[in-house]
Amino acid sequence: MKQFLLEIGCEEIPAGYIENSLTALKNNLIDELNKNKISFSSINSYATPRRLALIAYEMAESQEAIEEEFSGPPKKIAFDKDGNPTIAAKKFAEKIGLSLKEIKIKKTEKGDYLFASIKKKPLKTEAILTQILPQIILKTPFPKSMRWGKDTISFARPIQTVTSLLDKKVLKFKVGLLESSNFVLGHRFMANKKIVITSPKEYISKLKKAFVIADIQERKALVKKEILNCTKKIDGNLLEDESLLDIVTNLVEYPFAILGNFEKKFLSVPSEIPITAMREHQKYFSIVNKQNKLMPYFVAINNSKAKDMDLVKKGHERVLRARLSDVKFFYETDKKSSLNTFRNKLKKVLFQAQLGTVYDKSLRIEKLASFILLKNNLKKYEKDIQRAAKFCKCDLVSQVVIEFPKLQGVIGGAYANLAKEKRNVYEAIKEHYLPIHSGGALPETKLGAILSIADKIDTICGCFSINLIPTGNEDPYALRRNGIGIIQIIEKHKLNFSIQDAIKKSLSLYSKKDFNEIADKVYDFLKKRMLNLFVEAGFEKDIVSSAIKTNDDNILSLKRKIEAFTSLKKLKGFDELLSTFKRVSNVVKNQKIKAGKINEKLFNQNEEKQLFKEFKKIEKEALKYTKKQDYEKALREIAKLKPFVDIFFDNVMVMAEDEKIKTNRITLLKNIIELFETFAKW
Repeated sequence: MKQFLLEIGCEEIPAGYIENSLTALKNNLIDELNKNKISFSSINSYATPRRLALIAYEMAESQEAIEEEFSGPPKKIAFDKDGNPTIAAKKFAEKIGLSLKEIKIKKTEKGDYLFASIKKKPLKTEAILTQILPQIILKTPFPKSMRWGKDTISFARPIQTVTSLLDKKVLKFKVGLLESSNFVLGHRFMANKKIVITSPKEYISKLKKAFVIADIQERKALVKKEILNCTKKIDGNLLEDESLLDIVTNLVEYPFAILGNFEKKFLSVPSEIPITAMREHQKYFSIVNKQNKLMPYFVAINNSKAKDMDLVKKGHERVLRARLSDVKFFYETDKKSSLNTFRNKLKKVLFQAQLGTVYDKSLRIEKLASFILLKNNLKKYEKDIQRAAKFCKCDLVSQVVIEFPKLQGVIGGAYANLAKEKRNVYEAIKEHYLPIHSGGALPETKLGAILSIADKIDTICGCFSINLIPTGNEDPYALRRNGIGIIQIIEKHKLNFSIQDAIKKSLSLYSKKDFNEIADKVYDFLKKRMLNLFVEAGFEKDIVSSAIKTNDDNILSLKRKIEAFTSLKKLKGFDELLSTFKRVSNVVKNQKIKAGKINEKLFNQNEEKQLFKEFKKIEKEALKYTKKQDYEKALREIAKLKPFVDIFFDNVMVMAEDEKIKTNRITLLKNIIELFETFAKW
């Protein structure tokens, strides 16, 4: 068993490219090894801005024995009536290089066919790798690739070295004009030289001596350690930012931290502004005190250690000072305008060509948010939600948000606070874009939650109304994320309202007269999001799907039904219970007779009389629990009908010759199944 090393050394790859490209490179190698039947125990991946690398362990010296099976013509064509081989049989044998005696006849679903098996001699792993590695390397996907020099190949950045070792042997092949070797390059500034690798086992250690930490997680831990060492000097805490930590980790090969500071005057602006300026433009880490207030310090991570680190520190501070001066100027300029001034400017900002301006959108959000608020018996906050909706998009025309688009909402909340709006109002404005990414934070306040839902429903309904519906990977208006956000926010804040009513209200605000078809499409779209979220939460797909089919569009009620059915499924005899009610459903599903009043006088058998009597008693109890949304108790009541339904089917002919008796019996079964199907439909 051998170890295998592959490293692609190149110019600095953008940090955002590395993780996905490294994963794809690893998966491509695994696919090719499996396809060629070369066994291995595991593959570790490594990367820095200047290299992508893989090390495979316990790789077989040669591929497993391969037996190929070939299918030939049918027996009736391969042999004549006397059993002699025809030209078809001879040509088949000739094509695969076997004698007719070695050809076998095999029974298949389509009849008897000629078959032949050929055992191929296993190839050496070395030979196969030499063939497949160039294409594996060049298949590595990047958001953008480039060409260089006279070479015809493309990659994220120009490839400088390709290192390939199977144990101690160099695997020779070419990638474009570049030939593979057994050396790698050290740190560009601190060990800029060729380093000979004699075995994959020494790859990590030799690079470390050349100031290159190839293991991403090890490098990430070192970056964080460097930052924390800096924060200790000023008794501060790192403002946690996992995403920035990942980015910076992939910007350096060996981290060196510098603690810098900036003037306290820049703390007079909302803290989100300098934090974002440091993060987005400079990739600096912010430091906060014990009260979580921003301190006038930052940590910058360098890729090398200079002779005069104090000079480097001054350079970082000078660059940041210029950046913070700009944003402070933008902030001071914005302060001169009122919220109403900003709002009037929204009349010239397009939301979507066919859907009007952002000003128009804010008017719709105001009405829809009030609608949802009132459905949740929060009328006392109606003026607050209307005020928040009125100004929630104002910061889009502010200088700060034009400079830092990621601060939309945050700055709107800050400016509403400055304008002495109520806390309810400015917090709702601040939160209404949440969540801003998959798995992101949700609004914490009730009004922020309602405003966020109204904004998202408006966007989804507007886009569906002009046929801007997500397809495949295309979702330019992030409608899927908005849909997921709506459901998550409703769950978090336990908001009680009909999703379909909110959809129809939203579409009516677009002045759509005949919107039922669009409303159905929007609701179907949201149902798919519900299904995915509940399944991800651990519920069984068939239970979630059956609950959603009941068309209960109140998320909280729907979840309780799913929980109730999940609990009921644990009971002994659940499958038999389900089978009984499915039988009822199958009997009545094609009958045009509707559930309704039952005529007791038409019952002429004890079994149907008993079933009706038990149904009326159980229905009353079940509806009592349903009203309280105690669905588990309601389902347990309905389950008590099972033995009476079974006895009914065993002894009563539903499709009686007398039409009135038949109709009465079907009506009884319709009532029973409708009660059950308020919880689940199959």
